[in-house]
Amino acid sequence: MRVGFIGVGFMGRHMARNIAKGGHDMTVFDIRKEAAEELISLGATWADSPMAVAEASEVVFTSLPRPENVEEVTMGEGGILSGAKSGTVFFDLSTTDPDTIFRISQAASEKGVTVLDAPVSGGTTGAEAASLCVMVGGDKDMYDKFKPVLDLIGDKATYCGKLGNGAICKIVNNLIGLSTSVLLSEAFALGVKAGVDPQTLFDAVKGSSGNTQSMQAFPNGLFKGNFEPGFQVDLAAKDVGLATDMGRRLRVPMEMSNIAQQRYIDAQNKGWGRLAAPAVVRVQEERSGVEIRQS
Repeated sequence: MRVGFIGVGFMGRHMARNIAKGGHDMTVFDIRKEAAEELISLGATWADSPMAVAEASEVVFTSLPRPENVEEVTMGEGGILSGAKSGTVFFDLSTTDPDTIFRISQAASEKGVTVLDAPVSGGTTGAEAASLCVMVGGDKDMYDKFKPVLDLIGDKATYCGKLGNGAICKIVNNLIGLSTSVLLSEAFALGVKAGVDPQTLFDAVKGSSGNTQSMQAFPNGLFKGNFEPGFQVDLAAKDVGLATDMGRRLRVPMEMSNIAQQRYIDAQNKGWGRLAAPAVVRVQEERSGVEIRQS
């Protein structure tokens, strides 16, 4: 199958690599050509623009930081729709809001291009291991047709229903995970300042009802003061913002979500936007006068 992939950064390079290893002919583009060097060494073809990727592909995937990036890459000058032929299928693997997906789909339908939203969850570790959850909204026949490719990206591809439903599921998922991290920062700061060793506290909670996926990276991350970028604070603030924006449009009260969003904004204002999302804990550490570190 002729597969195009646009955006081969932290997440995209792993997903694209796994597709390429599946034996598909791949054409790639990124704003930084050096990001694609590994894929090119594996046999992928470099394209000079999203338009060129679309011209060479029957299905195109994007993995980009923000909804505005997806819209520009798709609909802008030299974008995917400039090169896509009727019958081309486009999956957006980014975390994009439904309104953006609908605008893209409307423009794409005029060229006979089918759009599906397919955001992923599982982080860079899941992307590398091909164990991501892929949440897909859109045409069911196209989902079924390209599911073998999706299965190279993650082992938990899920059909979520109509176009936009994948984006909604991902936004809800990220709101839960990212908001939980804010609560965890308060809980662990409390326990550590009260005198319990962080690892002991982690082990106790892990075996009890408070266990959560959001804290599983603490031993090798937070407890060691390791906030090397993966999924960044800037992206976390964006994702929680997508949820609170949706809440305002739908008139859903979201008091706790707004508090969580503000905490990520606080981390951005301290210059930590490019650190890994768990660096949001540092806001609570400063406020509490304690560091949650393994001695």
